[in-house]
Amino acid sequence: MTWWPIGASLFASSEGSGLFVGLAGSGAAGGLAVAGFEWNATYVLLALAWVFVPIYISSEIVTLPEYIQKRFGGQRIRMYLSVLSLLLSVFTKISIDLYAGALFVHICLGWNFYLSTILTLFITALYTIAAFNQIGGYGQLEAAYAQAIPSRTIANTTCHLPRADAMHMFRDPYTGDLPWTGMTFGLTIMATWYWCTDQVIVQRSLSARNLNHAKAGSILASYLKMLPMGLMIMPGMISRALFPDDVGCVVPSECLRACGAPIGCSNIAYPKLVMELMPVGLRGLMIAVMMAALMSSLTSIFNSSSTLFTMDIWRRLRPRASERELLLVGRLVIVVLIGVSVAWTPILQGSNGGQLFIYMQSVTSSLAPPVTSVFILGIFWRRANEQGAFWGLMAGLMVGATRLVLEFLHPAPPCGDPDTRPAILRSLHYLHFAIALFVLTGAIVVAGSLLTPRPQQIQIENLTWWTLAQDRSLGAKADDSQSPQKHTFWARVCGLNAILLMCVNIFFYAYFA
Repeated sequence: MTWWPIGASLFASSEGSGLFVGLAGSGAAGGLAVAGFEWNATYVLLALAWVFVPIYISSEIVTLPEYIQKRFGGQRIRMYLSVLSLLLSVFTKISIDLYAGALFVHICLGWNFYLSTILTLFITALYTIAAFNQIGGYGQLEAAYAQAIPSRTIANTTCHLPRADAMHMFRDPYTGDLPWTGMTFGLTIMATWYWCTDQVIVQRSLSARNLNHAKAGSILASYLKMLPMGLMIMPGMISRALFPDDVGCVVPSECLRACGAPIGCSNIAYPKLVMELMPVGLRGLMIAVMMAALMSSLTSIFNSSSTLFTMDIWRRLRPRASERELLLVGRLVIVVLIGVSVAWTPILQGSNGGQLFIYMQSVTSSLAPPVTSVFILGIFWRRANEQGAFWGLMAGLMVGATRLVLEFLHPAPPCGDPDTRPAILRSLHYLHFAIALFVLTGAIVVAGSLLTPRPQQIQIENLTWWTLAQDRSLGAKADDSQSPQKHTFWARVCGLNAILLMCVNIFFYAYFA
C-alpha cells in the first residue's frame, strides 16, 4: 500500500463512534486537556514507523503474536496475549461501541466503515461551525464554558462548576484531573501499547510498499490526530455551555431525566449538539453514518475475536477439532462476547464519573503497561528471555487486575458524598499507576531474565534493535523498483516532515498549555 491510505486507515481505525461520544463528553466535563490523548499519538506513531516497523520487517513476521513467539519461544506468552486481547475487546471495545451506539436512535445503513468515518468528520465540521456561531466564536468559548452552570445544584459543593483550568493542557500533578506527569509519561506507555503492539494497528503499517511509505503514513495519521481538538472536544465544551442543565447536570434526579444515568450526563454532549443544532436532513445522515461506522467496527471486532479464540486457544485445547466444530465455537464466542458486553454496560455507565473516554483509558492503564514493558525490553535488551517476560506479565496482570477490581467495587462517589475509596484509588491517579505498573513489570522481567539462561541466538538474530537485518529493515517489497538513491531521498523527506510535525505538535501544546 502507498502512504496515504495507510495514514487514513490508521486514523480511521482509532476514531470509532465511541471516541466521538467519549472525547466530546470528556471535553464537556473537564475542558481541553483530554486532547493530550490524541496529540500524544504523534510521537508514538513516529516511533512505530522509525523503530517498531523496521524490527517487525526484519523478523519477517505477519502477526505480532508470531513476533513474540519468535523472540521468546514457547506458547505461554502468546496464549496470555490472546486472552488479554479478548478481555480488552469486551471491556474497551465492544461494550463502549454498544453504549455509544445506544445514545443514538436505532437507524443503520450498510455503508463502508471508512466512508462512514469520513462523512462523520465532514458533518462534524459543519455542526462545529454551527456550534461556534451559537456562542460567538472561539474567543467566547472560555467565558461561555465558565458560565455553564446547571440551574439545580447540590448545596455546599463545587462539582457543578466548570474546572478553572479547563482551557489548559498541562494541569497540576497532584490535584489535576489529568496531571501533566501522567499525560506525559503514563499516557505514552499506554499509547505505545495501542499504536505499536496491537495487531489491528500495526498490520496497516506492515502493508506499506516500503519503509518510507510506512513513515509517511504515520506522519499523515499524526496530522489527522490533531483534528479532534476542534471537531470533538471543543464542541463538547460548547454543548455544556449551551445545555448546562442536561450535559452539566449534578443532581441525580436531573441526570436520570436527561440521560438515564444518575452519575452524570457529559456523554450526551455530542449527540445533544447533533440533535439540537443540525437540520433534519443532516441530522438523519449523521445518525446513519455513525451507526454504519458502529456496525462495521463491531463486525470487525467480532470476527477478529472469534478467530483469535478458535485458532489460538480452542485449537490448542482440542488439536483435532474439525472445521465445523471451530466454526460453531467461533459463533458461540461472538454470542458470549455480546452477552458479557451488554451485561457490562451498566457498570461502564457508572464508572469514572460517567465519562466514557476516561473509563476506557482507566481500564487500559491497568492491563496494557505490562505488555508495553515486555515489548520494549524484548526489542532493546537482548538478554530478555521467555521466563522473565512471562513472570513479568503475570505479576503485572495480578497488580493491574487488583486495581481494576477495586475500581469497579469502589466507583468514584457522587457529587457531595465523601471519598471513602482505598488509598490506591483515591491518591494514585490511573495514569501514574500506569507508570508504576510499567516499571514494576520491567524490573521483574530483568530480574527473571538474569536469573535464568540466556535466550538462544535464533531468538535474537533479526529480532532486536541491535540485530536488525539491514537489507530487510529497509522494507522494500519485491515489486518495488525504487532505486537506492531515490529511497534515500524520500527517507530524508520523511525525516524532515517528521521534524516539522513535531514542531507543529509542540506549538499546539505550548499554545494551549
